[in-house]
Amino acid sequence: MEISLKREALETYKRLWGYVKPYKLIGFISLMAMIGTALIEMTMVALIEPLMDEALVAKNIEATRWLPIAFIAVFLLRGISGFATEASLGWIGRGVISSLRREVFEKFLKLPVKFFEKNSNGRILSKMTYNVEMISESVTNVVTILIRDILTVIAAIGLMIYQSPRLFVSVVVIFPVITILINFLGKVFRRYSERIQDSVGEVTQVTQEVLSGQRIVKIFDGYDFEMNRINEVDEKNRLQNIKLIRSRSLGVAITQVVFGIGVAAVIYFAGNESINGNLSPGSFMSFFGAMMLMLQPIRRITNVNAVLQRGIAASESLFSVLDEPAEKDQGALEKLSSKGTLEFKKVTFSYDDKANKDVISGISFTAKKGQSVAIVGHSGSGKSTLINLLPRFYDYQHGEILIDGVSIKDFKIKNLREKISIVNQDIILFNDTILNNLTYGELRHKSEIEIQTAIELAKIDQFTSEFPKGLDTIVGDRGAMLSGGQKQRIAIGRAILKNSPFLLLDEATSSLDTKSESQIQEALKELMKNRTTLVVAHRLSTIENADLILVLHNGEIIERGTHNELIERGEHYADLHRLQFKSS
Repeated sequence: MEISLKREALETYKRLWGYVKPYKLIGFISLMAMIGTALIEMTMVALIEPLMDEALVAKNIEATRWLPIAFIAVFLLRGISGFATEASLGWIGRGVISSLRREVFEKFLKLPVKFFEKNSNGRILSKMTYNVEMISESVTNVVTILIRDILTVIAAIGLMIYQSPRLFVSVVVIFPVITILINFLGKVFRRYSERIQDSVGEVTQVTQEVLSGQRIVKIFDGYDFEMNRINEVDEKNRLQNIKLIRSRSLGVAITQVVFGIGVAAVIYFAGNESINGNLSPGSFMSFFGAMMLMLQPIRRITNVNAVLQRGIAASESLFSVLDEPAEKDQGALEKLSSKGTLEFKKVTFSYDDKANKDVISGISFTAKKGQSVAIVGHSGSGKSTLINLLPRFYDYQHGEILIDGVSIKDFKIKNLREKISIVNQDIILFNDTILNNLTYGELRHKSEIEIQTAIELAKIDQFTSEFPKGLDTIVGDRGAMLSGGQKQRIAIGRAILKNSPFLLLDEATSSLDTKSESQIQEALKELMKNRTTLVVAHRLSTIENADLILVLHNGEIIERGTHNELIERGEHYADLHRLQFKSS
């Protein structure tokens, strides 16, 4: 049976088979087991001839003795070969899934921030779950069908030819019809499989958004809206699956009808052969048994295109992620220490290289060790974007950012980021203990003394003492079990523990009440000691002591100076300051 594959699909499947190669030995065992299964099944059918002619018609006593033993042996061997096939293919399938998931997850860790901004979490998650499972099914089921079932069909054909070549001719005519049917259905299956995977991504996306934003859903009464959303995407998924099932079922039904016509022809010609004395009852039953044994394998072979095309579509989707360019890391420099000098020289950046408007334009300033540079401005002025250029979450197009006189692009990204700590407004905590969130990543190698010092300086012990499990308390999804101030302290403690020369504070206290902010500010002062700090601040009262304040407007610096200098100047910063204090 010929399976229709376009050149691109064939290349995808070849690439997929690269994940199977490490399991050559197990694959060989599986191949032998499948060959054994096909031969054993044909042996079972072949035994029908002596059962009919010798035991039942001729009533041969010897045949009645050895035939039961033969059937027991055949079924025992069939059980062994079946177990070996399923177990070995299952081993390979789960191994392929594990390899793909780990490789995709590793790729996620290396992809640039821009990728995650362009792709929804739901679609990304569906690739790690649904798509990978489809690929495994493609590998194991297709192999089983294309080897075991085709071998079974070949063995059945061989037995049929042996029993009656003339009868076999009446069956041969159905194979071209089935082949044409398979080729036609393959195109349909591929189209529906791609649509199903897209719709699964949409279902996952909606679900993930509702789970993450369930408080917003509740407070703004989004029940009906979200139910309508999930109903819409789920209905789309259901309809695509129904179309695939309908096409597959129609293919099976047509195949069985065609096969039924072949059976009718066999029965007609078998009657003529028997009348002419050319076919014994045992030979006919053996021939007929072989033909009926072909029915299920041919049915599965007809369906294999659906599985194959679904696996190819899933593979293409997954490989599109694996082929995404990783973060640019062409630097070779690694430095263990830093003097803490930071310089921006006419830095320009836009999110789209072809965009006419720059988000950051011609930014220049210098900061030395222990100094703090505050960045203020209206929403959308480019404040957060500016500090995100330092750890190379985005790469600037023009100008230069220098650490100790060396371009940040000359450093290896890992080494560059080792020099930077960050505390955001939106604190990211993992569903783990307070201690493990504090000592996340490489920080787990810090000494007990360093960890305890960070806990005290960030005043984490002030609230962990209230929990029965203390530092071993699970914080919940994204730290849901903690208050905003408690999460901020863990983030600050994490930054203190890292002890890096550069610190980024992105509106780290903007979401806190006055009392919590006052407590966090004390911890931040400890954190900022002897570090070069970039502070994005909404509340101007928090940056009055900054060594330099930059006022941004439409990505450009329109004012710079200390707090007192800018107030005396009476321009943009002074207006912002006056508006804030008037509103407070």
